[in-house]
Amino acid sequence: MLGRSFAALAMTTAVLVYPAPAYAVTLEQKLAALAAFTQPTDESAAAWRSAWADQASWAAYAFDWSTDQCSASPDKPLGFDFTMPCTRHDFGYRNYKAVSRFDENKAHVDDAFLHDMRQVCAGHQGARRRVCDRLAWSYYQAVRRVGALVSGDRLAGFM
Repeated sequence: MLGRSFAALAMTTAVLVYPAPAYAVTLEQKLAALAAFTQPTDESAAAWRSAWADQASWAAYAFDWSTDQCSASPDKPLGFDFTMPCTRHDFGYRNYKAVSRFDENKAHVDDAFLHDMRQVCAGHQGARRRVCDRLAWSYYQAVRRVGALVSGDRLAGFM
């Protein structure tokens, strides 16, 4: 519960205070924004989507917005669109690596990935939803197991 409260506070602070500062962004400010954008919550996902849609407002943070979506895995397996979950996951991995804080943040970035894919699956019902949830779990297990082993951002043909 404390973790969610911190994430909500960090997200609120990042969204209300940090966009487009007129000064150089400190590492602490960048880490606070990254934390706000990479939590496994609806609020964090919404904050990230808003920032994604207005990247220019975040220019002072020098975020890496590049993505290869789901790497070598399908972005839309069986018609389930995991493009944005993969994009936010790339954002977390690339930006935490850039500030040398990847290892201590990988788990929550991966958890946010699963959260986002489950949100995609929530739009389906019955057997279709169960299939989507299983695919989401498979993608999540792949990044949990292989993501830390791969140099760079590609999962070497695995994801």
